[in-house]
Amino acid sequence: VKLNSKSHAHTHTPPHTNGIKTSKYNFFTFLPLNLFEQFQRIANVYFLFLLLLQVIPQISSLSWFTTVVPLVLVLAVTAAKDATDDIVRTQCVDCSVIAFNSLNNNSLALVSLSSSSALSRLHLLSPPPVFSLSLFTSHSHSHSHSVPHSHTLSLSLSLKGEVCCEPPNNRLDHFTGTLLFGDHKFSLDNGKVLLRGCTLRNTHWCYGLVLFGGPDTKLMQNCGKNSFKRTSIDRLMNVLVLCIFGVLALMCAILAVGNYLWEINKGYQFNIFLPREDDSGGASLSAFLTFWSYVIILNTVVPISLYVSVEIIRLGNSFYIDWDRKMYDARSDTPAEARTTTLNEELGQIKYIFSDKTGTLTQNIMTFNKCTINGKTYGEREQLESSDPQYSTSHQLVVDFSFNPLADPKFSFYDHSLVEAVKLGIPEVQGFFRLLALCHTVMAEEKNQLAYQAQSPDEGALVTAARNFGFVFRSRTPESITIMEMGKQQRYELLAILDFDNVRKRMSVIVRSPEGKVSLYCKGADSVIFERLNPSCRKLMEVTTEHLNEFAGDGLRTLALAYKDVDEDFFSRWKQQHHKASTALENREAQLDQLFEEIETDLLLLGATAIEDKLQDGVPQTIEQLAKADIKIWVLTGDKQETAENIGYSCNLLREEMNDVFIVSGNTPEEVKQQLSPVYDPVHPIIPQAYALEEAMELEFLWTACMCQAVICCRVTPLQKAQVVELVKKYKKAVTLAIGDGANDVSMIKAAHIGVGISGQEGMQAVSSSDYSFAQFRFLQRLLLVHGRWSYLRMCKFLRYFFYKNFTFTFVHFWFAFFCGFSAQTVYDEWFITLYNLVYTALPVLGLSLFDQDVNDAWSFQHPQLYVPGQLNLYFSKMAFFKCALHSGFSSLVLFFIPYAAMSDSMRQDGKDLGDYQSFAVVTQTCLLFTVCIQLSLEMSYWTAVNTLFIVGSLLLYFGVTFTMYSNGLFRLFPSRLTHSNAYNVWLTILLTSILCVLPVLTYRFLTILLWPTINDKVMFKARQAKAAPPPPSKRTRIRRGSSRRSGYAFSHAQGYGELVTSRRFLRRPAVSHSSHFTPMKSTSSFIPMGRSAGYSPTDGPHNAKAQGVEGTSLQMYRIIQDQTL
Repeated sequence: VKLNSKSHAHTHTPPHTNGIKTSKYNFFTFLPLNLFEQFQRIANVYFLFLLLLQVIPQISSLSWFTTVVPLVLVLAVTAAKDATDDIVRTQCVDCSVIAFNSLNNNSLALVSLSSSSALSRLHLLSPPPVFSLSLFTSHSHSHSHSVPHSHTLSLSLSLKGEVCCEPPNNRLDHFTGTLLFGDHKFSLDNGKVLLRGCTLRNTHWCYGLVLFGGPDTKLMQNCGKNSFKRTSIDRLMNVLVLCIFGVLALMCAILAVGNYLWEINKGYQFNIFLPREDDSGGASLSAFLTFWSYVIILNTVVPISLYVSVEIIRLGNSFYIDWDRKMYDARSDTPAEARTTTLNEELGQIKYIFSDKTGTLTQNIMTFNKCTINGKTYGEREQLESSDPQYSTSHQLVVDFSFNPLADPKFSFYDHSLVEAVKLGIPEVQGFFRLLALCHTVMAEEKNQLAYQAQSPDEGALVTAARNFGFVFRSRTPESITIMEMGKQQRYELLAILDFDNVRKRMSVIVRSPEGKVSLYCKGADSVIFERLNPSCRKLMEVTTEHLNEFAGDGLRTLALAYKDVDEDFFSRWKQQHHKASTALENREAQLDQLFEEIETDLLLLGATAIEDKLQDGVPQTIEQLAKADIKIWVLTGDKQETAENIGYSCNLLREEMNDVFIVSGNTPEEVKQQLSPVYDPVHPIIPQAYALEEAMELEFLWTACMCQAVICCRVTPLQKAQVVELVKKYKKAVTLAIGDGANDVSMIKAAHIGVGISGQEGMQAVSSSDYSFAQFRFLQRLLLVHGRWSYLRMCKFLRYFFYKNFTFTFVHFWFAFFCGFSAQTVYDEWFITLYNLVYTALPVLGLSLFDQDVNDAWSFQHPQLYVPGQLNLYFSKMAFFKCALHSGFSSLVLFFIPYAAMSDSMRQDGKDLGDYQSFAVVTQTCLLFTVCIQLSLEMSYWTAVNTLFIVGSLLLYFGVTFTMYSNGLFRLFPSRLTHSNAYNVWLTILLTSILCVLPVLTYRFLTILLWPTINDKVMFKARQAKAAPPPPSKRTRIRRGSSRRSGYAFSHAQGYGELVTSRRFLRRPAVSHSSHFTPMKSTSSFIPMGRSAGYSPTDGPHNAKAQGVEGTSLQMYRIIQDQTL
């Protein structure tokens, strides 16, 4: 990449634009790609083959358009649906990408504050003097995607240089390059680039060089490709259609051989009065033509209307999802949306769910919930039992922070004793919140009101808590931190920041108070803080540990706080060593870690905090319901291990019966393989490393993970998320679902059989790539357990019934061939053949497929085990298809031979034979229609007025058409074609045939329900006993675990912010002093302290200071006793 080099621009090819493509089709590729996709259905190829056969007059007695019109109609309807889905998907892509399409690679750009840059990658440079570039600003808007507006800013710049960097790749955490500027060479790493989608903070603008644009960006390199998604039923249908073709070929071959034998033995007798025009081929030619004639006649085993009906059913079930008010989120005004109409029944077969964490399971909002200070806990909501209404828990008052004009009005706390302890001036309590106000990397902004910008929600919650309790962080410079302490402004000199990293699991700041005392404040995971405490804190540590166990039992994220006063001489020597280590070119990190360990010793414990990482509403209950439905849930997150593990406990993914967590945390492939080998306990969750996805270990990782009840994959990249999904798809042959809310989840959503997008805080890119979308994770259980199960059940019933009615219809032709000399003569009337699938049986089967349900939604939630049969393909499989074929064969035998026997020797009232061909056809087709309608009624579990109207209306329509065609008036018009028949034995034949066809079905179902009832049979029986009344809703109990497992400090916190805040790069303006507006505070007379802090002051107060008139409890005297003994 050369800057301002005209010769370089002329000798190289034009750069890539920043445009990206998220649609499957364009104007030129739509027709060939869509036809290619549709003809992957073997049935469509079969219909095209039939069309070619019908063009040959010697074979077909039907016109070619009878197949062309339905085939074109099916292809057109499916193409229109696919085009609509793709257009809707494309329209939801972030419009800001389109606005930046004109910006090419190697372009310079100026980006404004708080704009979510649609540029793929920005290389940060120092602001140049003058240059011609584009200024992009973004205006705030209620929609999640603001539309940028570009303005031209003319500057002149004399900037020439060259950037050499790695080629486009998918590694989000790595970048290597160099910048040649004049005679100087600068190193470029991942900290000096902005990825697409980043938001600028704490600066009004920055200059940048576009390195990668459009499809070359890291994000697009991780997005994966659009694929044609087909359901497992579609794939099964292809196999079954092949089997049907084999059976069809066998039947046609049998009939062709029969025709050959008949022509040899009997055919010559008919040549006397039916001479052939060309008899040169003889019996062989006749058999050959008969074979292809029966291919056309028996083609109804796979009628073309099957796929039209399937698309209509899927469309209808998609509308049910769109119209479901119980999946509508009122807060965000977001309804559920079925963005595709081809995967509905797949929702009823999900075995594995792959979920993102942040924004999907959680709201990414954290609140200060509880704390323990010097051995006393705060934050419990006491349950008062009193007859006095004023003590009712329903009227429990939130703590009033009106004494603090800088308090955050959104902050809520319910323990009044903590506020009173702050007002009483208890040293430990004030030191506790002073530490929270000083030890962080939060940035403060004051426009209309004070606002914090924290790089992790943990820090934001802690600093906000300190703000409300009177210790308000106001501003910072690289050298100082300004806070308001109980209405008084204090400026602390910032001497050093000991930054957080994954190994240290803590951060510290060293400050000098206004009185000149040097202090170190440290917060972090309790496991690392307790190791560095002064021995005098041993008993206090034990009490604090008990409190931490209680907090962990509530699923809260805990954090230990400690401090120490530092000797001035010692700090001066340490500061010199720190400066030397920070400028070292070799082993810089190791030297700094050693210095940090040296000063972070002999700490004095202040207490611990408990933060609630708010889950989305109903997440634990949803996961519990899905687990009861035997759905495996894997959480794939980019967060650290501890964060992922604690969220697993909070959302009930990890439970108490899982006594230990099996963790794969090797740093080399050999360590990972060694840790995977000895795992045989099936109850432990597994947290894998990326090495486990290597080809040599992927199978071992998969079998190990599948033995676990829960799996959490942490620190995974977007591409690794997709690799995990593909691994399960490849080897487990199970239906998978991926759900996420951000751009980093797109590859996972595309890789899974079904992708679900949550319209959350991270934009709409996940929604744009998804098949279904809604606003809350809890709606997933309704999508699967209700809509998915119903859709699968309806589709399976439809397919079973559809194959039954068409096999029965077609097999009658096969039996009739043995009585018509294998002449390819049809049994039924031509009008009946035309209208059978189009009119007579179309609406009843659609009514079954759109309205049927075994139990209502309440019973579905009450018994999530109803979902399991779908995972096992029990409703429609190869075995179910084979049973359907046997049933059809039996029914066709009854439907042919009973009318044949009844009419062969029958006579009408006028003495003429009743057994003519047309009368036999009418009786047979009437028996057929009655039988299939009764069979449909037996399949129906949920009757509605629409279903009844469809069935009765179809029968009435059939009789109306039949009586009209065979009436006396039409007989006079067409005497050669119509015969009047009204014998009573016709109705007896219909009744007998219907009973004989249905009786075996009733017997089989009765014995099955009686001897081998399924879960559906049991629940349906229970629902009928309850008179279809919905079961009482299960009480939502509070999930509490007694595990001693605790989370540590801010595991979403990232390394490197300590260096940032001590530099001047984040500043926009110098810090200004702030005047105090605090209300004078007095202790309320009604407050009775439960105890007091008896320790030492973390700042300038005397050690072991006591508040006047307040005695210390034995629990809070630990430090006093230790100090006196020492």
